[in-house]
Amino acid sequence: MRYRPEIDGLRALAVLPVLFFHAGIPSFSGGFTGVDIFFVISGYLITTIILQEIRGGTFNLLTFYERRARRILPALFIVLVLSVIAAWFILPPRDMRDFSKGLVATSLFSTNILFWLTSGYFETASELKPLLHTWSLAVEEHFYLLFPLLLIITSKLTKRKLLILFVVFLAFSLLLAEVMIPTTPDAAFYLLPTRAWELLVGSIVSLILTKEMALPRWMREGGGVIGLLLVLYAIFRLNHSTPFPGVYALIPTVGAACIIFFSDSQTTVGRLLSFRPVVFIGLISYSLYLWHQPLFSLFRVWHFGNTHTIDFLYLILFALFLSVLSWKYVEKPFRDKGRIKKGDVFKFSIFGLTLFLSVGVAGFFSNGFVKARATPEQLSVLSTAKFSPKREHCHTDGKQYLRPENACEYYDGQLSWAIFGDSHAVELAYEMAKVLRPHGEKLRHLSFSGCFPTYGRQLDGRYGPCSEWTELAIRNIIHTPQIKNVVIAYRINSELFGDHTQTYPLLPNKVAESERELRWRSYVATLKTFVDAHKRVFLVLQAPELPKPIDFLIFNSKQPEGDIPGVNINWWSERSNFVKQRLSQLPPSVEVIDPAKLLCTKERCFAARNGTSFYFDNHHPSLAGASLIAAEIASKAVSVRGTPVK
Repeated sequence: MRYRPEIDGLRALAVLPVLFFHAGIPSFSGGFTGVDIFFVISGYLITTIILQEIRGGTFNLLTFYERRARRILPALFIVLVLSVIAAWFILPPRDMRDFSKGLVATSLFSTNILFWLTSGYFETASELKPLLHTWSLAVEEHFYLLFPLLLIITSKLTKRKLLILFVVFLAFSLLLAEVMIPTTPDAAFYLLPTRAWELLVGSIVSLILTKEMALPRWMREGGGVIGLLLVLYAIFRLNHSTPFPGVYALIPTVGAACIIFFSDSQTTVGRLLSFRPVVFIGLISYSLYLWHQPLFSLFRVWHFGNTHTIDFLYLILFALFLSVLSWKYVEKPFRDKGRIKKGDVFKFSIFGLTLFLSVGVAGFFSNGFVKARATPEQLSVLSTAKFSPKREHCHTDGKQYLRPENACEYYDGQLSWAIFGDSHAVELAYEMAKVLRPHGEKLRHLSFSGCFPTYGRQLDGRYGPCSEWTELAIRNIIHTPQIKNVVIAYRINSELFGDHTQTYPLLPNKVAESERELRWRSYVATLKTFVDAHKRVFLVLQAPELPKPIDFLIFNSKQPEGDIPGVNINWWSERSNFVKQRLSQLPPSVEVIDPAKLLCTKERCFAARNGTSFYFDNHHPSLAGASLIAAEIASKAVSVRGTPVK
């Protein structure tokens, strides 16, 4: 296949925005679309190579997978080895356990499935996952398992019929993505059926683009410029709230397709992308893509809440340095068939995959190698950092959508309470139910992870399910007359509400400020709606956040059996200032419970006291922390029978 330097330049245009996006540079709000550009390039190259070999009678499926192994695995293995070593010293047990799951999934080329089931790509917690970026490798490998077989089966078809077949598959995949985005956005983002169309865009370009085509110069120039503008628009104008990968993903993919189709060494865009430094970044782009996420995420864990843009610019330079080394001393040697034979490639691949699979399984079942890395005192405090046993089955998150009419109720007794909110309501529901149980009362648990206040708004895309669920849940509570008391618990001090300039920067633009006001209005409207429905409302403010996850603090504490400090009370006062200043806007009958009064002194908030953890991560109260809040609610409440709840 004829080498096209402008395609390596396009790789550079794909990988750098991904790095800048993951570094949190606001200007690159659509930098994640670099992955979509990679998909188009992969589809184009793989289709061109396979069809040429099939038509020449030289295609061999085993040789194809040998090439894939040479291309993908050596650099991946080096990154995994060093990531495991770094994770051993940096990650606390729970994060190490999650990392181990990622190792297992990476070894089985299924990280896209893992992250679909466990977290959304744009969630803040995803920034802390060292192997998050391997989801795109898994999508490509799934495609490569099926696509060569399709080309073999359809090898007798004419190019026109094959083109029609590709267009049909593309249309079906794109339509499926559009259908899934409103209800299951994470599945649409991560899985092959809704991503295949992007690779097929490249395949269609490959089918159309032949040596016999001689387009006029003005068309090649114009097509290349249009393609570049589309790619740049996607990088700088799309953002995490854009429904993806539906029709909006046509912007970067069609842009990449135009560049591949129209640009060459004679066009302006082709010459720009063929500039030697740009081509070189394209050559090392695979290694660069592999290195950046482990570096970024492990750095974020170590410096949790105290990172700056300049830090990531230095990390990008370090990633470039590592990428040059791995490209020169790992990638290139393994692609040399004269130096490393086919049999050795497969032996190396099987050994490496088995090794990382084994390490991952061991890390998962040992809870992140916790006993090998923690003292008995640390293990004791870690054992109290518990979340609700009902969290998996009674809470809506990325794994399940629990309709309000199917909400859990605990325990036996007369239904009289409801707890409503995001994931901060889960442990509180469990502990509040324990308080109510002796009084013969039970509560209904309604919570949705990451679902900020949306009442009165109709949102779509990734926030569509949250918006729909909120309306249904509020209606469910209002139309249940036996529910007399409603507890509301949100992580309302999200990144849109903070104004602490060191850890939580000031709002970057008017769009974010406007969104903050809209969320606050929904928050107030929710409370007023329950009050107007003659419910007694208890509003639980957010518990103070921790500077790092609790297991990290315990894991690095020399005296975990004592008190483990969290944040300075002044820091938390600034962080929660937006909400505190507006409490007067709430209906006067609302009972406000402030966990800071339970967890803080005049100087400091605590993560744990007397060997008991108040959190199970960096912001969710543990069962022990939730029990303190539940007791405070009970001190202000009476049962439906008129007796105090204690």
